[in-house]
Amino acid sequence: MGIKIGVILGTTRKHSLGGRIFKYLQNNIQSNADVKYTWIKLRDYPLPLYDHEETPLEEPIQDLNSNESEWLATLKQQDGYLILTPEYDHALPGGLKNAFDLVGPEVSRKPVQIIAYSHYSDGGTLAARSIVPILQMLKMIVLPTPALLWDADKNFTEHGDLQMDVLNSEHFAKRLQDVFVEINFYTSVLKQNPFLKNDDKPKAD
Repeated sequence: MGIKIGVILGTTRKHSLGGRIFKYLQNNIQSNADVKYTWIKLRDYPLPLYDHEETPLEEPIQDLNSNESEWLATLKQQDGYLILTPEYDHALPGGLKNAFDLVGPEVSRKPVQIIAYSHYSDGGTLAARSIVPILQMLKMIVLPTPALLWDADKNFTEHGDLQMDVLNSEHFAKRLQDVFVEINFYTSVLKQNPFLKNDDKPKAD
């Protein structure tokens, strides 16, 4: 039974370091018989600021617009997730947080791995840290060690190439490969062994 992994680019900027990293991953990570990758750019789902009466973790939102519905439907179709996030003012971007505010049961008990990146030497550490409690609130299973890409502007080209003669490129290539191995493994295990609440378990005769 194959799995589906949604790879989410969490910035909405037209020209971004994240876009170059995302393109590198698309160029180098291929779907196969065991796993299908869905490449999800948040900017392809222009979402208004959250203004619904409902709280999606408690009840479905009734008046979703077409972009909101498509965003949630795309998330629901996935079995696991990789989220690429930049760091804005020591946290995740506001647009990504707003997108999560719409989410209810679509992602519940599914694994997620974080890739944080930065122009600076911290590698997006605080962005990765800030996103964890949000994902946990959504009942996602957050893998313990995010991938951090620091001072990464000079490593990734606009065409999605990783310049291997630049400092840290070899480490980045290996770490990103490892990230996909990790999320594939945990997604496969959890899909084959879904969590069942007591009410869902078959009753003994």
